[in-house]
Amino acid sequence: MKINKLLQRLPSGSLFFSSWMKVNGISYELQRRYRDSGWLTSIGAGVMIRAGETPTIYGALSSLNKQAGKHFYVGGLSALELSGYTHYVPMGRPVVYVGHPKDEWVPSWLNKHDWGVDLLPVTSEYFDTDTGLTPLMQGAFEILASTPERAFMECLNLTPRQYHLMDLYYVMEQLTALRPGMVQALLEHNTSVRIKRMFLYMAEKAGHAWFSDLDLQKIDIGSGKREIVPNGVYDSKYQIVIPEELKNYE
Repeated sequence: MKINKLLQRLPSGSLFFSSWMKVNGISYELQRRYRDSGWLTSIGAGVMIRAGETPTIYGALSSLNKQAGKHFYVGGLSALELSGYTHYVPMGRPVVYVGHPKDEWVPSWLNKHDWGVDLLPVTSEYFDTDTGLTPLMQGAFEILASTPERAFMECLNLTPRQYHLMDLYYVMEQLTALRPGMVQALLEHNTSVRIKRMFLYMAEKAGHAWFSDLDLQKIDIGSGKREIVPNGVYDSKYQIVIPEELKNYE
């Protein structure tokens, strides 16, 4: 059977996109027959899984990128956790940060299906390149993920509505091995003044050795005050209003 050969090509937990299956010799009529006979189960318009399987979000993102030519990636705190930084572990159901270019919409089936985690879709509009994205194996699946350098900046973008600045500073204290070349490139390409100022403030405060290797003259941090949190204290060097707890933390 054609379907057997196709199913064997992809690891358990893969998704099967109707358009991709057609390109691989399985017509829409044949696909319908496989669904009717219980080989495949539909989880959304044009998206199927092997009957009885429980795919993970990593299998879904890998399949989406490889079969549909998309560019979704795991970023933020989720990428930091995949890299072994687990100081900040939120209570309750896991949350997976799903980054995507602003011109790529998030399919409704991706949001509606229960992957066993909550999804946090975020556009990557303040990075204009793929700098800081890298392939990563998660089980049998190759996914795209943010490097720790980029992932931390993505976390800063979501403060204070998603993460507390103090919790992120505790993570920054662990980031002793960031690559200054990667940090430099990301700060130069990043269009968010707010992220750049917070990143530099925290990195300098943490006293990391790699901070002295940055060329701050090439990083545009804009002008004027930025209020990161209301009713905070002012740091004059980076012109940001931050929590008093962070300013006074030793």
